[in-house]
Amino acid sequence: MVLKEISILNYKNIREATLRFSDKLNCFVGLNGQGKTNLLDAIYYLSFTKSAYNAIDSQNITHNEDMAMIQGKYVFDNSPTEEETISCGIKRGVKKQFRRGKKDYKRLIEHIGLIPLVMVSPQDSELISEGSDERRRFMDGVISQYDKCYLEHLMHYNALLKQRNALLKQYEDHPQQAPSELFEVIELQMVEHAIYIYEMRTDFIQHFVPAFQEMYAAISGDNEQVSLQYVSQLQERDLQESLARTRPRDLAVGWTTQGIHKDELDMRLGEYPLKRVGSQGQQKSYLLAMKLGQAIFLGKPILLLDDIFDKLDAKRVERIIRLVSSEQFGQIFITDTDRQHLITMLDKMPNIATTFQVADGQFHTL
Repeated sequence: MVLKEISILNYKNIREATLRFSDKLNCFVGLNGQGKTNLLDAIYYLSFTKSAYNAIDSQNITHNEDMAMIQGKYVFDNSPTEEETISCGIKRGVKKQFRRGKKDYKRLIEHIGLIPLVMVSPQDSELISEGSDERRRFMDGVISQYDKCYLEHLMHYNALLKQRNALLKQYEDHPQQAPSELFEVIELQMVEHAIYIYEMRTDFIQHFVPAFQEMYAAISGDNEQVSLQYVSQLQERDLQESLARTRPRDLAVGWTTQGIHKDELDMRLGEYPLKRVGSQGQQKSYLLAMKLGQAIFLGKPILLLDDIFDKLDAKRVERIIRLVSSEQFGQIFITDTDRQHLITMLDKMPNIATTFQVADGQFHTL
């Protein structure tokens, strides 16, 4: 699956642009703040029906404009000679329209997974620095692209969790009056969805880790050992029993302490936590390996590499460029500041690489 062309109108600082892309490698070079990341975000939008950086659609419209439009023309593996159009219209104060061909989606969730995509950006550092919700979001984002049932189960579980937490708050000051029957009904439904989510996360990590470790070895020169382990309360205890047993404590604290919303990923460099012992370069290599492993796992999705080369030495940069240019990966989009060594490497691949100079939201082919 390849993005052949994109047309953008009034999206962030890109007032109007139509670009044709290489089927393999596309590089956008220019100073910071010129529109490179916004271009990648528009591509991301067409896959996930939202921005990677700002969930409020109206704030992605160019200042002083009423609407924005993004349209992509794709070629899918099952019909390699025909282009299919995916488009989105965003208007202030109006529900956005998302369309495949000439047909509007009734539910945006129906679109997720049609155009698999992996984005690598400086924001990925939050996978290490922030709480476990970021690492669960990583798992959920991958699994949702190949299993639509997973996203449905996740949405139902989160709705039930919100309902249970509201009930806990309601009876926080009078726990003896808490309706046990109502809690049991909610908890029974939570368990049903939690089991599916837990099993899918377990299966994903089992199959994902080898690809992740392969990518880390390729980036680092095979100098360090890394591991990634899924940790869940469901590995050791029955969730329904746990919810019932901890209900008095949950009423005291006002929130649900047991469940798959507490799941974690244990990230290690050698035998030690990555967050504690990893250098900036090692942490960046670890995160990049996770995302490239994700791309291998999903089977050649569109890969967006946004400003990833900062704090990486020239050897690692060259390894990464050569790695993503291999047959293991599909179509790639890279942004970077105007670095001569990157352009020199791209010049060695004239048949697969297209380079764009970016300035003030405008794009010129080099």
